[in-house]
Amino acid sequence: MTNLNINPQTPCPCCSDLNYDQCCQSFHLKIKHAQTPEQLMRSRFCAFFLKDYAYLIETHHNDFRQGLTEDLLAQEPFPQWLSLEVSKSSIDGDTGKVTFQAWYQLDGDIDAIHESSDFIKQDGLWFYTQGEQKDAIYPKRNDKCVCRSGKKFKQCCGG
Repeated sequence: MTNLNINPQTPCPCCSDLNYDQCCQSFHLKIKHAQTPEQLMRSRFCAFFLKDYAYLIETHHNDFRQGLTEDLLAQEPFPQWLSLEVSKSSIDGDTGKVTFQAWYQLDGDIDAIHESSDFIKQDGLWFYTQGEQKDAIYPKRNDKCVCRSGKKFKQCCGG
């Protein structure tokens, strides 16, 4: 169910402020590998956005999948992914941590996956292992909207 029908010249869904061809495309096409946990996190968010479930399984460490498969990832409901906000990223040798909020809309409601994710580097490649879920931190009424429309939250998705 992979949907890589994205114009490479459009902004990357991972919200890096780069175009897709300058950011996550080379990871998804297996031309390059993520060099940091944050790059892997961003490319994984982008893979969710594009429904590239094979990439999500490939970058999820086998010891931590707990039965997760492409078929399970491809089950409805499908959220509309809106944006990714990385608040913290760190590396300590062959381990890393990324704290983020991945904003989505489902059945008309806005929500976020707020997680502190763990990563390990094995044989030169970074893998997602597991994450600690946290409560979403919603924007204030006058903050920019999470959908990246440029409008205030209260005048857009929070209205």
